[in-house]
Amino acid sequence: MAKHLGKKIAPIPMSRDISVVDLIDNYFTAYNSARLREASQLLACDILKDGVTVGVSLSGAMTPAGFGVSALAPLIRNGFIDWMISTGANLYHDMHYGLGFELFAGNPFLDDVKLREEGTIRIYDIIFGYDVLLETDAFIRKILQAEPFQKRMGTAEFHYLLGKYVREVEKQLGVKHSCLLATAYEYGVPIYTSSPGDSSIGMNVAALALEGSQLILDPAIDVNETAAIAYNAREGEGKSAAVILGGGSPKNFLLQTQPQIHEVLGLEERGHDFFVQFTDARPDTGGLSGATPAEAVSWGKIDPDELPSTIVCYTDSTIALPLVTAYILNQCPPRPLKRLYDRREELYDKLRTDYLAAKDQPVEKVATNGEVATYPCGTPIKQ
Repeated sequence: MAKHLGKKIAPIPMSRDISVVDLIDNYFTAYNSARLREASQLLACDILKDGVTVGVSLSGAMTPAGFGVSALAPLIRNGFIDWMISTGANLYHDMHYGLGFELFAGNPFLDDVKLREEGTIRIYDIIFGYDVLLETDAFIRKILQAEPFQKRMGTAEFHYLLGKYVREVEKQLGVKHSCLLATAYEYGVPIYTSSPGDSSIGMNVAALALEGSQLILDPAIDVNETAAIAYNAREGEGKSAAVILGGGSPKNFLLQTQPQIHEVLGLEERGHDFFVQFTDARPDTGGLSGATPAEAVSWGKIDPDELPSTIVCYTDSTIALPLVTAYILNQCPPRPLKRLYDRREELYDKLRTDYLAAKDQPVEKVATNGEVATYPCGTPIKQ
């Protein structure tokens, strides 16, 4: 008899009152259902502990479908997300809910020419009025003229201020369930955007620049702040987790924090301790969205000793996120809030201090010929 490597598959019929935990633990037995089970259990048993800093990247049109309000906001409130990187489009469409606008379930086979004539926007099987875009744009342009926005800043500060204004509107309108931006503002979760010009929010920032606005979104601030968060996550016995919904630029921006720390800044050489991704992208096309944790090890993005703590589930994030959220909320007690937004300057200063100290010290590296080469200030000495 072959050696048993895992739990015996012993199928039993489902009951009418099956819980989400029972469903995932006992009926997600193989293939990508098993990967989703493993991801859920890894999150519940190892990742969502007090000593782990959890970063989440978000891509794909998740918030128009309501997942910002229904899944991500509850995870934030319970302390399960410490910082985020999102596409600007997700944050833009998230605002529709905070501003009290309506989106509707449609179907993907509508006549788009007719929809255009009627002033209706379609995101696959989600439809809403063109006026939702116009009114959201008007709101953004109005608040971005406020004095707090008239300076150079990173996207975490930008989204914090944006969330503050959206939260005030929610209160005035009596919006029952806060959107992602407003929730992140209230709970001190910094949200970064890796490509701030690539969304309707960025388009409105650009329009105001034509009118003399002093607002400048500086990506260098974001690169250093996110690296500082990842660097701080390793303090003491701490660990860092990367939870990736989809792929794209937000995935890379989350993972590049580790090469920024060791390759560019010359500090500790480790990678994230945990890597969980839900994606429908294949690895063989060479795209970042489908790149595996093993490949990320070669870049120093993932700790090689932690490969057993990496899981990729090939499925639609709109299927995975609500299931995993329900599982976590059932299985995990709330964690204390880290409020990393409030600690941005402290963490940045620590990173900067250690970087400047390291620059004055030669760093030994092994050259390709096996001899030790010294790299003062990052410049290699020829052999």
